[in-house]
Amino acid sequence: MEAKKLTAQEIVPASRKLGKDAAKKLASTAKKITVAKGKKIMAFTGGKNVSDEAIDNMLGPTGNLRAPTLVFKDQILVGYNEDCYSKVLLSQF
Repeated sequence: MEAKKLTAQEIVPASRKLGKDAAKKLASTAKKITVAKGKKIMAFTGGKNVSDEAIDNMLGPTGNLRAPTLVFKDQILVGYNEDCYSKVLLSQF
């Protein structure tokens, strides 16, 4: 992000727990949700009718929103996968 001079609008510390309700609220604001778990990449549609499967995949084993979670325009990236980040962020420049 620094190389492209991008800055975060909000950074939420790990001590602030964001559970299922927060994940659902966040997902309802996006058109596309991409969840990375290791090398496995899953894509979901966001919006008012976001699926329970999407919400469940956004959450980690403790029931909190997985980190990192990035909101970029109308997309949400959950978990870290370098290819996903590159595709979404770098394609904008």
